[in-house]
Amino acid sequence: MAHSPEETMAIAAAVGELLRPGDLLNLIGELGAGKTLFVKGLAGALGIAEDLVTSPTFSIVNEYEGGGGLLYHFDFYRIEDELELENIGCQDYFYGTGISVVEWGDLFPAQLPEERLDIVLEKTGPRSRRLTFRGVGARGRELAAEIRRRLGVRSGD
Repeated sequence: MAHSPEETMAIAAAVGELLRPGDLLNLIGELGAGKTLFVKGLAGALGIAEDLVTSPTFSIVNEYEGGGGLLYHFDFYRIEDELELENIGCQDYFYGTGISVVEWGDLFPAQLPEERLDIVLEKTGPRSRRLTFRGVGARGRELAAEIRRRLGVRSGD
């Protein structure tokens, strides 16, 4: 549970410390749930200035480089079909040398790798959020378990 935007960013930074090239995070949540804010916290942990991170709603993907490597930030909200994703080459990013974060990936689950971490952000108040970590595949389950251990949360949260 994050009781403020600052806590959401701190949780994201803790997640960022665990990531390695090739990892993919799928951020799920309604508009205003804090998905881009989460990416800002993650970017900070990767040595990328948080103020550089903006929502890629209209550009589809933003690329950032920092001391922790490459970060690819996707937003599938305005994507109309899977062909559009294929045309931008999202699979090249997903299986490349960077870390990929996808907002609204649940709109096109067939396009997501089988190894990933799904993070659900739910509004529980004006500034508070419940974050749920679900690992998909061996690497995703490994990340989810380590996050739960580090943050002291029970399974499913």
